[in-house]
Amino acid sequence: MKLRIQVGDKLAEAVLHDNPTSQDFAALLPLTLTLRDYNNTEKVSDLNKRLTIQSAPNGYAAFVGDLTYYAPWGNLALFYKNFTYATGLISLGKITSGMEAFNTKETVIVKIELE
Repeated sequence: MKLRIQVGDKLAEAVLHDNPTSQDFAALLPLTLTLRDYNNTEKVSDLNKRLTIQSAPNGYAAFVGDLTYYAPWGNLALFYKNFTYATGLISLGKITSGMEAFNTKETVIVKIELE
């Protein structure tokens, strides 16, 4: 599945993996979210419902552009810097273009929709 992510006047694109957590996330779309900076590494936002963790690995080591779900907190996390392995982190997909829109410490408002 392909995503279009509007960040102000910039456009980013992403692809979702074919797994139960990503499919659960896609079912929430379209979404408008406020992504706040966390740990100078990622942008995070709470979701209005918890996603399934069925068949998910125990954790994940994130790289720049990874779109993830952090199950312990129930939030979306988009990484603009690499990060070490974290238990409970599940990869949803990857930003394929427009990553520069997220490389800021400022809060950003995004609209995420299926392409």
